[in-house]
Amino acid sequence: MKTVNIHAAKTHLSALVEEALAGEEIIIAKAGKPVVRLAPLHKDDRKPGRLKHLVKMKANFDDPLPPEIAEAFGMDS
Repeated sequence: MKTVNIHAAKTHLSALVEEALAGEEIIIAKAGKPVVRLAPLHKDDRKPGRLKHLVKMKANFDDPLPPEIAEAFGMDS
């Protein structure tokens, strides 16, 4: 972990960003107190449908709700 003050962070921002991208944890401090962490944004690896084999829906999934349940949700039956 590396701690730098705000002035040094402004002066060396490009280098600090490169260090953060390489995995270094960068803390920016104001008056000696840590206030911000500089960290890379991670690419979202999610893929739509990746877990679809784990989800099972019954054939009647879209059927109308029973009247007592529909009323509980403020719906007309």
